[in-house]
Amino acid sequence: MNIRNLFFALLAGISMTAQQQNSTKEVLFTIDDKPYDSEEFIRVYNKNLDLVKDESQKDLTQYLELYIGYKLKVNKAFKLGLQNGAQYQNELKSYRTQLSKNYLMDSKVTQELLDEGYARLQKEINASHILLMVDENASPEDTLAAYNKIMAIRDRIVKGGEDFGTVAAETSQDPSAKENKGNLGYFTAFRMVYAFENGAYKTDLNQVSMPVRSRFGYHIIRVNATRDNRGEIGVSHIMILKPKEGEDPNKAKTTIDEIYQKLLQGENFEELAKQFSEDKSSSTKGGVLNKFASGQLSSEEFENQAFALSEENPMSKPFETAYGWHIVKLNGKFPLRSKDEMKVELESKIARDDRSKKISEALAVKLRKKYATQKDNKLYKAIVKSVDESYYKGEWKVPTDLKKFDTRLFMVGSKEIKGGTFLDYLYTQQKSSGNIKPLNKLVDVLFDRFADEQRAIFNNENLENEYPEFAAVMNEYRDGLLLFDLMEKEIWQRAKTDTVGLKQFYEENKQKYVWKTRYDAEVYSSTKPEVMKKVMGLLKKGMDAKTIKEKFNSDKELNVMMYDGVYEEGADALPKNITPESKITEVTQKGEYYYVAKVRKVLPAAIKTLEECKGRATNEYQQYLEQNWIKALKSEFQINVNYDVFERVKQQLKK
Repeated sequence: MNIRNLFFALLAGISMTAQQQNSTKEVLFTIDDKPYDSEEFIRVYNKNLDLVKDESQKDLTQYLELYIGYKLKVNKAFKLGLQNGAQYQNELKSYRTQLSKNYLMDSKVTQELLDEGYARLQKEINASHILLMVDENASPEDTLAAYNKIMAIRDRIVKGGEDFGTVAAETSQDPSAKENKGNLGYFTAFRMVYAFENGAYKTDLNQVSMPVRSRFGYHIIRVNATRDNRGEIGVSHIMILKPKEGEDPNKAKTTIDEIYQKLLQGENFEELAKQFSEDKSSSTKGGVLNKFASGQLSSEEFENQAFALSEENPMSKPFETAYGWHIVKLNGKFPLRSKDEMKVELESKIARDDRSKKISEALAVKLRKKYATQKDNKLYKAIVKSVDESYYKGEWKVPTDLKKFDTRLFMVGSKEIKGGTFLDYLYTQQKSSGNIKPLNKLVDVLFDRFADEQRAIFNNENLENEYPEFAAVMNEYRDGLLLFDLMEKEIWQRAKTDTVGLKQFYEENKQKYVWKTRYDAEVYSSTKPEVMKKVMGLLKKGMDAKTIKEKFNSDKELNVMMYDGVYEEGADALPKNITPESKITEVTQKGEYYYVAKVRKVLPAAIKTLEECKGRATNEYQQYLEQNWIKALKSEFQINVNYDVFERVKQQLKK
């Protein structure tokens, strides 16, 4: 196995969790005095053992040579400064961000949220709400006033017996309430903001919730009905838009009825949709719509008509929605998938949802215990004193005499956080910090947020020290990226563009690139032996391929297939009884097929031209360049192998 393939094997394995070995970490070899330990060698060897097919790589002495060659090239990449490239840095950063996600969340809380979300997906809720808007960062006075106001509205319904819909139309600040009386239709988990969803799912049927605070304000929620989740449905539809002002009001209804009559007469739904449907986004596809679930469309009537369809009743009668007239045809129903099947999708939804705040908060609690902070009270008081009332207007400036603040405010692990860093944070937060009063309380709140952020940053930066397997995977990916750039620069591009070098390599090695005997031939095949006997006879009489195919084939039946070309001896396309002396072969069988071949010309064994073997020659030229390059690298860098340690590695791996 060559070094390039080792690179791909390493890169292919980077997503696997690195296995820790019960080994003693010893220096196995050095490159220019940089040590490489036995533990890393053993881990990589074990991990890649199943990824490669070349048995020679399993020989430890051979593998050590390959591994040293791999590390030599990584050292060369660093020597050339490839690690400073912007594209390399961005790709490495992106990968680390992705890899670190599993280490930067509370898995217990994540699993609880996943279980909760999936349990809620089993049910769909029909709910109405009344909203009083209040800003997330509203003052305590404004927040309390909004709460008292919505409680008074709730009392009108719960204690006073007033109709929820009537009160919603009168009081709700949701703009749609005037028309729908607060009714939101059916929805399920992940359709509403998390706080609202919690309120809905925790409220009993026909009951009104206590006020629920979301980022929009305060809600009270009435649960009108529940039902089992209907899953997703796939349908096609034909739609005729509502007539415009001045048009015949009956035109759409007449047209849809005529289309429906055509369907009842057996005409094709897809063709009629293409011809008549006025939903231009779906008509060209025969009316096919994307799969949808309850609450995803803006028309509950359309959803209900669609979900009412069945295998026994796969097409609706014409029906009207706010948009026009429709006929809907069922394509398929897709029940809710299992939790395991939905795991990745649910995790993605949780990450995008307000639920993710619970995960962040759980991690923050852990990090507060892990990295307890003790701030410098004297410095902190000076910072608080520097913040004045202009902060509420977003006009506060960082003090100009920064020197007195440029000392340690607190420590996070081994990292020093200075007062000036907190001042910069305060400056960036003033327009979104809300109206918490007095000022010292506002600064306290912002300090707590800042400290949490700094703990999270340090925790992220320290992952390599905390988790050896994370460090191992990152090192492999870092080296793999560098090696790819280096190989592209030093070997792969050169092999493709160095035409003089490739030609010279070919001339020195062309005895390896040889054609076997080749046959320029027509090959006929059929599953019927009697047909092939007739074909053989006709070929011997000189009949051409076109005439033979016309004689035995028709529009309804294909009895004879023919292909022709130049085929090398031993090719699957050739009958097994073909020889250089053959003109017309006898009928021979291979599997279920019978074959006859007509040999037009025999091409004797010969050396291939460079053009004919360019792919193989280029690949082998790459290997040649790489081998010479490795030799040069061994001269450029000083390598020292500790063979006593290597013997102990061998013994450990044998066990």
